Amino acid sequence: MSGPGGGLRQSQAFLHSWSGLLLGWVLFIVFVAGTLAFYRDGLNRWMRPELARGEQRAPVIAGAQRFLAGRAPDAKNWFITLPNTSTAGAQLFWQPEPVEGQPRRRGRRDNQAIIGADGEPAVVRETRGGEFFYRMHFDLHYLPVIWARWLVGLAAMAMLVAILSGIVTHKKIFKDFFTMRRDRGQRSWLDGHNAVAVLALPFHLMITYTGLVTLMALLMPWAVVANYTDDQALSDVLFPFAEQVERSNTRVPLHDLDRLVEDAERRFGAPAGAVSVDLPGDAAARVTISRAPTSMLSTRTPSLTYDGVSGALVWESPAPGGAAVTAGAMIGLHAGRFADDGLRLVYFLCGVAGSIMVGSGLVLWTVKRRARLPDPARPYFGFRLVEWLNIGVVGGFPLGIAVLFWANRLLPLGMKGRADWEIHVMFMAWAAVLLVAALRSPKRAWTITLGLTGALLAALPAYNMIATDRGIGAALGQGDHLLAGIDAMMLVFGLAYLVGARRVGGHRAQPTRVRDKAHRSPAALEAAE
Repeated sequence: MSGPGGGLRQSQAFLHSWSGLLLGWVLFIVFVAGTLAFYRDGLNRWMRPELARGEQRAPVIAGAQRFLAGRAPDAKNWFITLPNTSTAGAQLFWQPEPVEGQPRRRGRRDNQAIIGADGEPAVVRETRGGEFFYRMHFDLHYLPVIWARWLVGLAAMAMLVAILSGIVTHKKIFKDFFTMRRDRGQRSWLDGHNAVAVLALPFHLMITYTGLVTLMALLMPWAVVANYTDDQALSDVLFPFAEQVERSNTRVPLHDLDRLVEDAERRFGAPAGAVSVDLPGDAAARVTISRAPTSMLSTRTPSLTYDGVSGALVWESPAPGGAAVTAGAMIGLHAGRFADDGLRLVYFLCGVAGSIMVGSGLVLWTVKRRARLPDPARPYFGFRLVEWLNIGVVGGFPLGIAVLFWANRLLPLGMKGRADWEIHVMFMAWAAVLLVAALRSPKRAWTITLGLTGALLAALPAYNMIATDRGIGAALGQGDHLLAGIDAMMLVFGLAYLVGARRVGGHRAQPTRVRDKAHRSPAALEAAE
């Protein structure tokens, strides 16, 4: 069975073009945000320049316990994320004991704090940091979570179809990887699209398939529905935990958490990642310590539960089954938390290649069709809509991110709802690009958007050197290569965007020879080009 135009390659070309286009703008957002999320711990630090890097964990853990004992002694639960070489301090959350007759509080923003490297509560600017990009790449923003995840899941399925059909379509795909024709209009866009697609092809297949695995219970729930009566039954299998205990209402000091973490790490043979304390300060308290997800491929990390008073080990998580191990490994491959510095950079660069692949594919769709328009100066509505969305998303989203970074630096530190306003400002800048794209010619809109993005990104490292003590020079002097690398990467991308703006602004459209293409079907043209 063949698609429009007949023939396998023609039908696959048609499928590749349209599966990549219809949800391509969502895919671009997902790829860019997900790529930044590979460095979410680093961005958490970069967006809180007040935090110093911590080398010792013991003072931070002791400080966290001391703070929580004073701030939330009667809480139902404490949760502490333990610091590592990429983070600065520990993030704390606590859940108050529910009060009968009052609605349960869902938010945690009023019940969280950061303990700095010195073991004291850190006074830092309010920001979502790198966590925003992590959530954005599968929950989007302003949308109900269930809608967003369905949309992202459908986009991931379209991405997988586009990749596989693209492999079939391009019979000279590896030969074309070594071909790069500059200043050739459509051919240059196609060569660039092919190059980044082939360069990171294994990564693109892996990240797309494993992304679908993370959403499998939502997209294909039938196995869950057939085997489990409710969500709690499924959770008990996937995330086993020690038996719950009742509050005794007898106040007893909690065991030293630092000593329990040391014991857990000895048993794990690896660093611990988080501590959860149930019923802190009560005789029935329990302390659960989980292995750090950075220390293993699977995200199904084992955990140990201790008696919160005596410190005796009372439970350890059972060995996971084959299905849980496979799912955990798939999600671990997708998130890349296990990666060391070198492999994390490879993840990031492959993510950049994927972003370029999606963005160039969207632009190529308009470039290929412009010469076929009856009147290129007056394109039909569908063409103008795609071109407008290309400028607004492929150009506008990176500009919005650059504006978000500047908002992180410039918004008043005591501003109410500051973290939310960083994000609101990003979307306002993004909306401004959509407006510019509607009012100006495509060439002019692209030039303005790319140039402004480049200028904002390139200026950020200079601002950091002047206005903070976390500039690239200071970071290198302290051996903090993570923060220095983030500033360096912003400078590189800023210069790249400036070069792109200069080339687009100075580019003169070349007439495209169509010869006898009028006698060929659209699908045949897709395959041929």
